[in-house]
Amino acid sequence: LAQSLVALFASSLAISLVFAIIPLCHNVVVLAVVMAVAGLAMGCIDTISNMQLVKIYQKDSAIFLQALHFFVGFGALLSPLIADPFLSDTNCILSNATGNASSNLPHIRKSLVPHHPGNLSHYDLPMKGMVVTRVSYAFWIMALINLPVPIAVFFLLYKERMVPCFSSSSHPLLSADELAMEARPAEKDELSTSVQRPHAAGGHDDLFSCCQSKNFRGASYTYFAVHITGALVLFMTDGIVGEYSGFIYSYAVEEPLSVVHKVAGYLPSLFWGFITLGRLISIPVSYRMKPATMVFINVVGVLITFLLLLIFSYSVVFLFVGTASLGLFLSSTFPSMLAYTEDILQYKGCATTVLVTGAGIGEMVLQLLVGSIIHDQGSYSFLVCGMIFGGLAFTFYAFLLFFHRMYPKPSSDTDAASPDKPAVMDDTGQYQR
Repeated sequence: LAQSLVALFASSLAISLVFAIIPLCHNVVVLAVVMAVAGLAMGCIDTISNMQLVKIYQKDSAIFLQALHFFVGFGALLSPLIADPFLSDTNCILSNATGNASSNLPHIRKSLVPHHPGNLSHYDLPMKGMVVTRVSYAFWIMALINLPVPIAVFFLLYKERMVPCFSSSSHPLLSADELAMEARPAEKDELSTSVQRPHAAGGHDDLFSCCQSKNFRGASYTYFAVHITGALVLFMTDGIVGEYSGFIYSYAVEEPLSVVHKVAGYLPSLFWGFITLGRLISIPVSYRMKPATMVFINVVGVLITFLLLLIFSYSVVFLFVGTASLGLFLSSTFPSMLAYTEDILQYKGCATTVLVTGAGIGEMVLQLLVGSIIHDQGSYSFLVCGMIFGGLAFTFYAFLLFFHRMYPKPSSDTDAASPDKPAVMDDTGQYQR
């Protein structure tokens, strides 16, 4: 837990520093390095936050994972609104020819996206002159907005006596897992006693314990199959999120829909808005519905939505309806899949790393793949790719259900996650059932 909190503190602080530095980068290589640091920091936060929620809350983690990913979607929806007032409607560099060039910007944008770059030499865009953009303020505002996060993590480290200089000067923030205490009030005294053990006591677990080869000895093939099929489902679904939000605008402004540019600009916002709404709805729903059922509804809903988008591909109204529907079905896939897979594997936390990595790779690779296909085959292939990815996600989920049935059930003697055993904290500061 201490290692995880330190990593979260360093990563969240790095993001604020990166956002403050980005406007000062005048070289593309330096900017690339800075953005790579931001990617590493965000990857650490994504993995560690999911993994620790699973380890602490175990069978109750589905609700907390839904809440976590609601705020992910909320941030993705909110940050463009913060940046929008600082974006220029014209060229960012002023010169004598700027007035003529500005009127041509919509045509340039339409020519560049999504294919047929064409010859743009007749557009006179000034490369030298007075810079008038105010986009730097957006980055600095985001850096300030993010700054309370590392401060809060440091406060948690301090209250949990994990800061070396202040290890004896504060009282722990949480004396027990309150959720477990409510579920097992009769065990309250025993729970409180066991939790009071020092956090610094020695233990065999650490942040990278699940990556050690000794944990794989004697593991059945279904153990690896559950990891792989779970990661492949998220590879496809998170890839769909990336490619749809990235190319829906380009698809809408092209033939046969030819949506007005300003109206088409609302589609990505609508998509992320319904992802955020879906994650908010999923918080109470996950309390009543099993994660496996939620994932099944999600992947089937994605498949049906893409099928209807293909059938009504000439309807602008249904494009908006389908975008909202797709956002709702994709919203809770990641947290529900994570809770379901970890439930199969008895909450060891290793599956979290594999699933987060698979989702990240899918979001990166499928955008590149779809972009190249659209360039060669035209905008209609955008929906065809989505349909194929949705079908593959459903197929991989069917395989996961099969391997779940084949996966050996833990014996009652060695099941550390038994529901009859109250949640207590071990010597490493992690709650165990």
